[in-house]
Amino acid sequence: MKVGILSSGGDAPGINATIRGVGKTAINNYGMQVIGILNGFSGLLYKDIVELTDPSLSGILNLGGT
Repeated sequence: MKVGILSSGGDAPGINATIRGVGKTAINNYGMQVIGILNGFSGLLYKDIVELTDPSLSGILNLGGT
C-alpha cells in the first residue's frame, strides 16, 4: 500500500515533524511505501514525487522551510 504526503503551501509550523512522524509510522508500523509530493497540487498533477524512506526522513527535523 502507498501513502502520499502533500503540503499545499504557505507557512506550516511543525510540518517537518508531522511528515517525519506520519512517514516513519507508515513505513515501520504498517509496511507502507511513502511518497512525498513536491510543489503542492502542481506536483500531484505532474507526478513530481520522491519516495520517502526511513533514512531520508531521519534528517528533516532540523531543516527549515516547508
